Amino acid sequence: MENWKFKPESLMMSHGYKPELSEGAVKCPIFQTSTFVFQKAEDGKAFFEVAYGIREKEESEEMGLIYSRLNNPDLEILENRLSLWDNAGDTAVFESGMSAISTALMEFLNPGDLLLFSNPVYGGTDHFIKHVLTKYGIEVMGFNPGQSIEEIERMLQDSGKADQLAYIYLETPANPTNDLIDIKGCVELAKKYSSADKKVIVGVDSTYLGPLWQNPLELGADLVIYSATKYIGGHSDLIAGACSGSAEIIGRVKVLRTFLGNMASPYTGWLLMRSLETLKIRMERQGNTAAHVAKYLKQHPKVEKVYYLGDLEEGSEQKRIYDEQCKDAGAMLSFDIKGGEAEAFRFLNHLKLVKLAVSLGSTESLAQHPATMTHAGVDPELKQILGITDKMVRLSVGVEAHEDLIHDLEKAFEQV
Repeated sequence: MENWKFKPESLMMSHGYKPELSEGAVKCPIFQTSTFVFQKAEDGKAFFEVAYGIREKEESEEMGLIYSRLNNPDLEILENRLSLWDNAGDTAVFESGMSAISTALMEFLNPGDLLLFSNPVYGGTDHFIKHVLTKYGIEVMGFNPGQSIEEIERMLQDSGKADQLAYIYLETPANPTNDLIDIKGCVELAKKYSSADKKVIVGVDSTYLGPLWQNPLELGADLVIYSATKYIGGHSDLIAGACSGSAEIIGRVKVLRTFLGNMASPYTGWLLMRSLETLKIRMERQGNTAAHVAKYLKQHPKVEKVYYLGDLEEGSEQKRIYDEQCKDAGAMLSFDIKGGEAEAFRFLNHLKLVKLAVSLGSTESLAQHPATMTHAGVDPELKQILGITDKMVRLSVGVEAHEDLIHDLEKAFEQV
């Protein structure tokens, strides 16, 4: 028997798809339909029992198609392929990154529970945690980069809410500062406060590095969450989110997704399958180009500080975490320009090849001003503490030639 195991990048072309079921088409078609015909009434009953969580699927049972809010061939094949990258039991795909984040939080949090989360997080996540979850009686507590696991636990104990801990949510690397959070340490903390009656969930937003350069499930996390709009989609032409984990945990997430109705459409699923075929070569090219750009920025006289994972101080705690959980420095970096908002805006306004836009991880390079754009709604005092200041510029490096990007950056610096 052959024991060869194909790499995910090789399986992205065909895994989970049977051409014989689609007239022999080499690529999965777009199943643009709202509903599916049952062969017999007994099939419909069986399919709904599994879809609504009434019973578990039998080992040899194939889940039938019902309705595109519940399942669709494009969505199912996509989820099977995404699961390969993180060696996950299952994956749930959503119509946006925020819907993946919010659904995965809502499924495992109840009124009176405590959510412990890392700072900084994406501005939309920050708002959802602080202004939406709290409306439903969920307690929230943030901790900052640089705090040790021991300090975080002491803070938890001092709050008097340690027994309410239900979920630890991490964004690592953090947007936009590239701060790293110790996933393994937080997993151990979650185990310590879990009980036979309640497991403390650890969810990780790995959008900045995943799924190629960081795999939180390997480190013990229960969920890994992505804005699939970013590297997974990679072409700035779709909005999507994804959440991977064990079959049991994702099964719960999918049941809630069914009733919230925030699954991805067939066309979005089809576009993401297209993008997965080139995911590895795109991300490798972007990472290589980012290293050249970071080196240029580090020596530029108008740059005060560069936030880049490939330039962490040897012997530092951040470098220890990087060596333990990251496989590459990625293609995201930020830098502080000498001056403030005026200088940052002048620089951004004179970029030509690099586009002034939010989002990240796409084939084109993008630059933006986090303090007034993606993180505009974050508490001003917290932004100062975390280093998200008026002088910070965030850069998402694309697949362009690094010489051309550096030329474009240099011409913009000349106007500052």
